[in-house]
Amino acid sequence: MYHNRSREGFTLIELMLAMTFLSVLLLAIAMTVIQVSNIYTRGLTLKEVNQAGRAVSAELKSGIAGSAPFAIPSAKYIQQTWGGRLCVGQYSYIWNYGVTLNNPSADGTNSNVYSNSTNKIRFVKVPDSSGVYCSSSAKAIDSNGAIEMLASGDRDLAIHSFSIMNDSTDARSSQGLYSISYVLGTNNQTALMPGTTSCRPPTDSASDLNYCSINRFDIVARAMNALQ
Repeated sequence: MYHNRSREGFTLIELMLAMTFLSVLLLAIAMTVIQVSNIYTRGLTLKEVNQAGRAVSAELKSGIAGSAPFAIPSAKYIQQTWGGRLCVGQYSYIWNYGVTLNNPSADGTNSNVYSNSTNKIRFVKVPDSSGVYCSSSAKAIDSNGAIEMLASGDRDLAIHSFSIMNDSTDARSSQGLYSISYVLGTNNQTALMPGTTSCRPPTDSASDLNYCSINRFDIVARAMNALQ
């Protein structure tokens, strides 16, 4: 006795449809993973910039709070196109702008450097009770006791602009108010708009939205020590 057995299986068209569906599904999963990864990376960059900005703000407020009121401009503040110095009493704050850090031709004559190294300073706090570092912009910095407030890290953070204004001085309390504004962020100069302190827009082929983040910080500091 013979039995008819029908052969069951997938046709070529069914296999192609299944493979197409699987390919689309894998592509969608890959695109989702990439998008989530980009959002996560962008969030880490923003977080690092904001944390560094808040740390610098707290340090400047603390340093100025322990100083006597001073006039702006004065010998306590030196502003250059490549960086600056602010001497407020027991400590001085010294920095190079991001464009200076990325300039290989910048040396001790047009950047702030340590006396025992050619490495350019990012943003440091140094002991300087006599304010000698603000007597000359060419004076090299002693690395002893210097604290780098902006480690280069994965995001390569830097100060891009800095300004300070003397708002007022109270004659009775001998306290001074200072408005400080600075721009801090990542230092990939290619990803920044030329001549500005802002990231290139997404439509620009040189933009880097994941690793480019620039933020402006505006603070008010009070000088409260009238004994210096």
